[in-house]
Amino acid sequence: MKFENTGIENVTADLERLEDVMKAHGLIKAGQWDYERVTFDRKFIIKEGTFYLRIQGLAVEGDIGADHASIKLMTPLLGKHYYPHGVEYGDGEHFPAHLVDTCEKIIKQVMEEVQHFAH
Repeated sequence: MKFENTGIENVTADLERLEDVMKAHGLIKAGQWDYERVTFDRKFIIKEGTFYLRIQGLAVEGDIGADHASIKLMTPLLGKHYYPHGVEYGDGEHFPAHLVDTCEKIIKQVMEEVQHFAH
């Protein structure tokens, strides 16, 4: 599921500050990065299954591996994890309304904080 028109997909910000905001909202970078791309995930384990809120970004300047980069954020995604195959984001998936609401609130909070230092 894509969270369209949140405004976050138009934001470019410094990686270091971005990581602090994401971490404060439970979105973890962990090992999901390379030198040009970064992914922040928040895991939800609820009675309906295991889900991930994912916010990805691309380096428009600098190097993610060196922790010095400007990141352009992309459209946030919500996916359901299926063992052992991985995470599905398809339109045919069912996402509980309470989870979608929670994710929308998180995205809004992240956006409000990041826009103060976005460039």
